[in-house]
Amino acid sequence: MTGVLAIALAFVSAASAVAGLLLLLPSASVPWRAGAGGRDDDGAGGVGDGAPARFPRAIRVLVALGTRLRPRRAGTPGDLGARLAAAGEPAGVGVRELMAAKVGAALAAGIAGTLLASVAPGRLGFAIVLAAPVAGFLVPDLWLARLAAERARRVRRELPALLDLLRVTVESAASLGAALRAVGERSEGPLAAELRAVGRQVALGVPLAAALDDLVRRVPLTEVRALVTALERARRHGAPLADTLAAQARDARFGLARRIREEAARAGPKIQLVVALLLVPSVLLLVAAALASALLDGGTAVVPV
Repeated sequence: MTGVLAIALAFVSAASAVAGLLLLLPSASVPWRAGAGGRDDDGAGGVGDGAPARFPRAIRVLVALGTRLRPRRAGTPGDLGARLAAAGEPAGVGVRELMAAKVGAALAAGIAGTLLASVAPGRLGFAIVLAAPVAGFLVPDLWLARLAAERARRVRRELPALLDLLRVTVESAASLGAALRAVGERSEGPLAAELRAVGRQVALGVPLAAALDDLVRRVPLTEVRALVTALERARRHGAPLADTLAAQARDARFGLARRIREEAARAGPKIQLVVALLLVPSVLLLVAAALASALLDGGTAVVPV
């Protein structure tokens, strides 16, 4: 019983420490590459800067495992495609591949939970067996949400500068479709790739309104929707595009500054909360595990400091 208690305390402390460190680590820059929907590496589908994906091997393993277990005609959530598009379809993963990865992750987590439950005390093992597959099934969703959030931050940082470049290009008597393609080809990042995709679609004969609607689907941000709405209004009423783009760039810059101030104001309490609720208890649990093991094994023996 003593050994089981020490193992359980050590496991809880290690999990708390890992969770605290993950929350304290800054968000890493997200690499993007061609998605599963037929997008090419030069950004024609709007998937970013062409860097190789970070987790392709793990994704391939989970997809291969889940494909063998998941029925071929099984349904998928209706919003999964939209979430993949918002994340830039990272690592070449499509809707079916992600669902297969979720099934594979659930199986892998279930096996790991079963092994862990064998050493867990009391009813904790039963809870681990039930919770592990659910947690594994949701892990790909958390990974996707993290990528989408990081991509949204990158788009918001790039938007004011790209709008200024777009305004200058439009003022040089270029059409909006040609200006979007030119700005996208001379810039890097997920938003530049999306603008480049819109320009190429217009060059291939797709109506500009349809291409811009597709842009909103791939980048579902308030700033992008406002930009597309302003461009459509300017086109419909014949307003100067340069003035519209200048106003949108100004609003995007003010919005970015406001978000930065809000994130800075929230950072301090979050760090204090993580340290107080995760890192400090993890250290105390390690000490408690060592003390419990020494006291229960040694009886009344004095525990050396």
